[in-house]
Amino acid sequence: MEATAWIRLFGEWPGEMPRRGILVTTFGEQVPFSGFLTGESFICLERQNPDSLGARTLIVPYDNVAAVKLVDVVKPAILRRLGFSGGPAKT
Repeated sequence: MEATAWIRLFGEWPGEMPRRGILVTTFGEQVPFSGFLTGESFICLERQNPDSLGARTLIVPYDNVAAVKLVDVVKPAILRRLGFSGGPAKT
C-alpha cells in the first residue's frame, strides 16, 4: 500500500473514533497504540505499556505500515467518512 493512503487515514481519523489500535509493520511487528501524532513522512505512536525494552513511543515511516487493526467497535457511518463503502454483514 502506498504511504499516501496511510497519511490520509491517520490524517483524517474521525474525532469520535478512539485513537487506538494495533499497527502492523512491514517487518511483521504488531504495535498496540493508545494515541498517535502524524507527520509528513512518519507516524509517532504512543504505547500505553512499554515494550520489552521499556520504550513507550515508536516512530514509523508510513512506508513501513502494512495494516492497522481497530480494537474498538466502529460504526459503519464513521468508516464511510474514511472512504469505505457498503454495509455491515447480514447475520
